[in-house]
Amino acid sequence: MSTDAVVADPTYGNWRRPRRPGLGPFGLIGTVGVFGGLLFDLLASLISLKITIVLVVIQVIFLVPMAVRTQDGRNVYQMFAVRIGWFRRKAKGSATYLSGPLSRRPDGKFRPPGLLSRVKVMEGRDAYDQPFGVLHHRGRNLYTIVLGCEPDGGSLVDPDQIDNWVASWGQWLARLSNEPGLRGATVIVETAPDTGTRLASEILPRISPDAPPAARAVMEEVVQRYPAASSEMHTYIALTYGTQPGQKRKTEDLIADLAIRIPGLLEGVVSAGGGAAAPLSAERIAEVVRVAYDPGVAGDVLEARAVHGGTGLEWEDAGPAATVEKVNAYQHDSAVSRTWMLTLAPRGSVRSQVLRGLLEDAPGTRRKRVALLYRPIDPATSARIVEADRRAAQFMATSKRGMVQARAANEVRAAEQTAVEEATGAGLVEFSLMVTVTVDSDSELEDANVMVRNLLAGARLLMRPADRMQAAAFSCTLPVGILPWEHTLVPRELKEAL
Repeated sequence: MSTDAVVADPTYGNWRRPRRPGLGPFGLIGTVGVFGGLLFDLLASLISLKITIVLVVIQVIFLVPMAVRTQDGRNVYQMFAVRIGWFRRKAKGSATYLSGPLSRRPDGKFRPPGLLSRVKVMEGRDAYDQPFGVLHHRGRNLYTIVLGCEPDGGSLVDPDQIDNWVASWGQWLARLSNEPGLRGATVIVETAPDTGTRLASEILPRISPDAPPAARAVMEEVVQRYPAASSEMHTYIALTYGTQPGQKRKTEDLIADLAIRIPGLLEGVVSAGGGAAAPLSAERIAEVVRVAYDPGVAGDVLEARAVHGGTGLEWEDAGPAATVEKVNAYQHDSAVSRTWMLTLAPRGSVRSQVLRGLLEDAPGTRRKRVALLYRPIDPATSARIVEADRRAAQFMATSKRGMVQARAANEVRAAEQTAVEEATGAGLVEFSLMVTVTVDSDSELEDANVMVRNLLAGARLLMRPADRMQAAAFSCTLPVGILPWEHTLVPRELKEAL
């Protein structure tokens, strides 16, 4: 390539927030209430003016909270429902959790709390005879498998290779839309300071007894000091499947079905730059959950795996001994965590390195997890959505004038591009993002809050703390297949209509 050639740096974008059906800020229910109220007002005006005024006042009191929305689209009723749920949990005492032999738990085990309390773990073997764990969410009849991978990273990699990885990842996500029974996928990137256990187990046993004292001292100093400037990073992909309503399948048949799918899923992850990928066994999943609830045992877990080849940890003992859920924090065993949820994705186009700072290790924290949640949409529904968005964008562009016209024209271009890409085989996926930061004590949470704000500014993201939902949000960032839209009291369809 000549020195005069200019290599274009590819950008990515064209994500759009799903449009709510309804009139203006009202959802579908609010729109029905507006037109239904107007009809009742017209009928009441034929009877009495006073009755009409009373009806109008009642309708305004009922409908105005539906029109007042936050930046992430929540109305007053939805925020009020979160507060009611928090007060109910406080009143019932479920904000505090105790387990173990000295607790009131009948089995005396350390089972994970909250959304994980009814999870049952099974294990099977895939086509390569590798063990893989299957988490059965009995409350929702969902099944989750977890894949672990070691991404290659973007350092010293040609831009063309990165562009190919991004394209392959997009194809893998599009494939999820055709995956039978798939309800959602979660990609978790977990970082933590290096404990030095793996380095010590590799170097110290290999030092010869006859080695010169100077060489021995150098190697021992490397083992002691190197972990202070390094970190460990783990990437997990949790895939959650569901069954048809009323369908009953044997456990053996279900595990065999999942075992057949794993090799194809791993192949797609590797082609997208995932590096060495393999399914996680039931024991490995339990270890990840145990370390997340008690970061103080991370070194012991690594040492047991290095010395004995495993820990023998079971799911029933993977939970914490005690947890306390607060309004803006979640205290568990030896640490305290805070979770943030996505409010607004970056506007415009971004480059492939936009999340690099957010994914890297954060000094001063015990652990940090960034979870990307995906909800694939089947091809038939995708076609209807993109066509509806295309018509809505064209209507808005022709009905508005003045300064808003430029933004409306941009919406039309984005909708047209989405329609063309969907028609040529691209998949439509809803996504969100959650970040959990774990520190040693409550006094360090404010520093962690400032650190997260700085990282979000670099990534051009807007996020808010998951206040009054910290325990559930903490579970969503674990590689256990918790999908928020599958665990709501209000059905997802009704929630979207609000």
